[in-house]
Amino acid sequence: MPAAAAEESHGVNRVVDNICRLSPELFAESCQHILNYLQGQTRGLESAEISDRFQRAGVLLDHEAQQNIIRFLLLTFRSAGKNGLSGDDLVLRLEEGSNKWPKASLQVVHRLWSEHGALVHAQQETQDMLSIGQVHPQNALVDMQWKLGLAVTSDTCRSLNSPFVSLLLKIAEPSGQISQKSFEMTIPQFQNFHKKFKEMAAVMETV
Repeated sequence: MPAAAAEESHGVNRVVDNICRLSPELFAESCQHILNYLQGQTRGLESAEISDRFQRAGVLLDHEAQQNIIRFLLLTFRSAGKNGLSGDDLVLRLEEGSNKWPKASLQVVHRLWSEHGALVHAQQETQDMLSIGQVHPQNALVDMQWKLGLAVTSDTCRSLNSPFVSLLLKIAEPSGQISQKSFEMTIPQFQNFHKKFKEMAAVMETV
């Protein structure tokens, strides 16, 4: 076996080993979450939510291992949809990629893909048609949350007991995964931030 193929096979086996640590129910939840995204039911893939489910179930995997599982499933289902695979075809492909798959996990994949595969395929065809001649932004803002806080410690940015605004941005990346960016601003900084947004809104209304 060529070195590159051997390394890829080792990487797949490592991911499958970690999937073996998930209960069939938890694995099904993770697959369903990804399939919902691929069917266009959600704007992005909340990998942080899947990671939280792992932790609540007592599955101790580091961040990289969790992300590798999510990426593997995302690419697997996306490829299966693009190629119009049946549930049997998908299971066969997984078995060819690794001999470590537990039977229960393959049964989950077969059941979910038999139920949702056609919808994923249809959604991908629709996206392909809509994307013809269009330029998509690299990142898209999905959600923005804010809260007002009061500093209980003093640092270089805030004085003790001074109010501040905390912002959390959820951004859909080109891969489909949603990343989170958080930062804090003093009240004057937030007021300037708000002023810039109003200026942007005013300009957009004239377009």
